Amino acid sequence: MYAVIRTGGKQYKVEEGQILDVELLGEPGAEVELIPLLLVDGDSVTAAPDQLGKAKVTATVVDSVKDRKINGFTYKNKSNQRRRWGHRQRKSRIQITAIKA
Repeated sequence: MYAVIRTGGKQYKVEEGQILDVELLGEPGAEVELIPLLLVDGDSVTAAPDQLGKAKVTATVVDSVKDRKINGFTYKNKSNQRRRWGHRQRKSRIQITAIKA
């Protein structure tokens, strides 16, 4: 059984026991409930909003990690104006604990 969930403006295909990095959700150890968009159980596919209202995908926040670094550089021509900057997005590492139809 697998599900397609939505979190942080992105969609992920998940199965039970899978570990993935998503946008920041909470502190490590917290239980989170994610919104399923599609649920596939063997031959049956559940995609209707009224049927998905009963479905639940739960996960546990395992760790808080940082994404890769993004380096940026801005400058203005002929005026000796330069600026370097960097950014590392914080993410949550979650483990899918249950998918219930």
